[in-house]
Amino acid sequence: MAELKHLVRVANTDLEGQKQIIIGLTKIKGVGKMISNAVCRILKIDAALKVGALEEKQIKQIEEVLYNPHQNGIPEWMLNRRKDPETGETSHKVSNDLMFLKDTDLKRLKKIKCYRGIRHMSGLPSRGQRTKSNFRKNKGKVVGVKHAGKKR
Repeated sequence: MAELKHLVRVANTDLEGQKQIIIGLTKIKGVGKMISNAVCRILKIDAALKVGALEEKQIKQIEEVLYNPHQNGIPEWMLNRRKDPETGETSHKVSNDLMFLKDTDLKRLKKIKCYRGIRHMSGLPSRGQRTKSNFRKNKGKVVGVKHAGKKR
């Protein structure tokens, strides 16, 4: 058996060589357990195999499936960028591409000043959560109730 590599670079992300492939791939932004499992099944790689035991050829295959999942048999409902606002296409974004698109989406929401954009600008939750007790990072420390003590 070949020696395990301590760090393996997949999709511009360093993965620990000691982790199982199915867990290690989830460290890449845009890859969850479902996609990770699907990649292992499509490429017929044992999910319990350590990341450090992967060969260069297998790493290239994993990257190919991550960058083009729809062409490699991953169903459309698993992809993270369905009906893109600009192109209308369905795709799957990974690592830096995902962060860039998320940032541009937030900028678009702020620019058109929709409700979600205004909430993002204010640093408040945008999905209807209550704010009386949570999300106090912007409001300062909790003061509590001050009692005016009894006079004796």
